[in-house]
Amino acid sequence: MTSVTLNIPVVETERLILRGHRMEDLDAMVEFFAGDRNSYVGGKMERGDCWRALLRGMGHWAMRGYGLWHIEEKATSKIAGWAGILHHIEWPEPELAYTLFEGFEGKGFAFEAATAARDYAAHNFGIDAPVSLIDPENTQSMKLAGRMGAVFEKDIVVIGYPTQVWRHPSSLTQAGTV
Repeated sequence: MTSVTLNIPVVETERLILRGHRMEDLDAMVEFFAGDRNSYVGGKMERGDCWRALLRGMGHWAMRGYGLWHIEEKATSKIAGWAGILHHIEWPEPELAYTLFEGFEGKGFAFEAATAARDYAAHNFGIDAPVSLIDPENTQSMKLAGRMGAVFEKDIVVIGYPTQVWRHPSSLTQAGTV
């Protein structure tokens, strides 16, 4: 029998822990994908689909060496969503992606988690100035990208869907390390 050990780094911010996926995250994912906030990240999913999404997330770490972290709120130990770097084979380049679950919006968590993920990726994965691929109707994601310093670059089509490319600034030059 073969087993794989994933060394997913843990990234801590003032209020959050960005960590690898855990079995106990499944119920929060099922709740999120049963609701109405999931239209920009694949739409509704049943429990089995959420399980497979959890496995795909871990597989991304295994194949690429980076991926999405689950966001855990330190104060409650509850999963608040995810943030990190995706690079599916259909994507033009690595993407900084982020999603919050219901009840965690309006607290600055998405900004805190996405900024930490972006900075970590620049300094540890060699992914600096990534893009965020945003549905043209997802104004919340555009606002967050803009708040993070990203700028609209162009319109493209990704796996059949109109998509906006938003380019994030370099984390390395902002930190004065280049």
